[in-house]
Amino acid sequence: MSTPKYVGVETEYGITVDGPNPVNPVLASSMVVGAYRAAGDDDVRWDHTDESPQRDARVGTVPEPGEPMIDDELGLANTVLTNGARFYVDHAHPEYATPECTNARDLVVWDRAGELILADAAERAAASLPAGSRVLIHKNNTDGKGAAYGTHENYLVPRTVPFGRLTRQLLPFFVSRPLYTGAGRIGSELDGRVGFQLTQRADFFEVEVGLETTLKRPLMNTRDEPHADPERYRRLHVINGDANLCEVATFLKVGTMLLLLDAIEDDALPAVPVLAEPVAAFHAVSHDLTARVELPLEDGGTITPLALQRWYLDAVRRYVKDRDQPLDATGEEVLTRWEAVLATAEEDPRLLAGQVDWATKLELLEGYRARHGLEWTSDRLKMVDLQYHDVRRDKGLYHRLAARGRIERLVGDDEVAAAVRTPPEDTRAWFRGECIRRFRSQVVAAGWDALILDPGQDSLQRVPMMEPGRGTRVQVGALLDEVEDVAGLLARLRA
Repeated sequence: MSTPKYVGVETEYGITVDGPNPVNPVLASSMVVGAYRAAGDDDVRWDHTDESPQRDARVGTVPEPGEPMIDDELGLANTVLTNGARFYVDHAHPEYATPECTNARDLVVWDRAGELILADAAERAAASLPAGSRVLIHKNNTDGKGAAYGTHENYLVPRTVPFGRLTRQLLPFFVSRPLYTGAGRIGSELDGRVGFQLTQRADFFEVEVGLETTLKRPLMNTRDEPHADPERYRRLHVINGDANLCEVATFLKVGTMLLLLDAIEDDALPAVPVLAEPVAAFHAVSHDLTARVELPLEDGGTITPLALQRWYLDAVRRYVKDRDQPLDATGEEVLTRWEAVLATAEEDPRLLAGQVDWATKLELLEGYRARHGLEWTSDRLKMVDLQYHDVRRDKGLYHRLAARGRIERLVGDDEVAAAVRTPPEDTRAWFRGECIRRFRSQVVAAGWDALILDPGQDSLQRVPMMEPGRGTRVQVGALLDEVEDVAGLLARLRA
């Protein structure tokens, strides 16, 4: 029987400062994060103590530990929010990492909360700049000038699942899923003849398996940094997906993976079709808008991305039917929507407009092209492409379409607004976020798997949180209600 899964998504946002004075992206990103965290009484720093991003799942070794990094030395803004999320600067981008979630619907809610946080932070940062300045934030993955930035999914899976099995059974899935995960973009890094393609990320991938995330990007990333008990868990760090605005796309991106990981853990999948050249196939899938491009198989045959997705859906359906553990309502909805998206795509993938980003954007761009007689190389058209991703609700074209009822919504605005301040109740994120909200001045730092608390005594105290399912509202809500400060909390935890 499969174990509970946990998921979080970290998104690097595109950033530009428009105004009388130039501001480089690193400084602009630091201003955005700094402006938002200034809204709190005291800053809660990030705890880098146990981070090991160079640990490789293929060899299982951990690099020699050095002095832990601290944000002051890095010169970058980095903080933890009351909703359990991390908000920080990564390279030249503001990045929002959602709190841990147990299901796809919650992930949609807290991912959408990140968009509100970025929009608010940009407005705060602009207020400190010269008159006429604007801080523009886009939830996308490329600047259209050869640079890419990431959206990374993170799934916690049992360490008993061999990494080789994950690689073998997931690679064809990753190659074929842009049908519903792609955010769409004009142009290509590889082929000047491509006018529009499904994904913003595919062209930037060069190898099948590897540890890197910014160079020689791999379809299957091998970073082995669980942020939990390393004896029990591994974190599957997925870097090949796009940043999505359409809620159906995010829901399916995460929901299909959670179901598939259950099936892989139970070793319930039949032999997966093996692609002859997965990286080339990934590019080909992105460059084809029909989902019917023939992808060479290792055994000499071919298969289309639509057929590959149908293979995975059928395999997961059989697994769900045969297992003793029934699906919850969210899992059932994932299966229903997965089937519906494939059925629509079999008729015409462009009919997915309003549900998935690439088709929604393509419909928008095709209408603009027709009205103005533009070629795909037009700078005006590229500006429309970018404007789709603007996080401002009154300016972003996605948000304007949603306001007109042209985008299918899965979650309500009120619950997204609430998620800006409050964490999920059924993971350790609730304990993290609530401690910061209640005892902010006594929380020195926080990480995914620990809190550093100051009880006002001789030394700081570290509270480990190695189990993602411990620290929920049900488990510790009454305890937190009964204590007045960190000293009282620590006493109760030791009792």
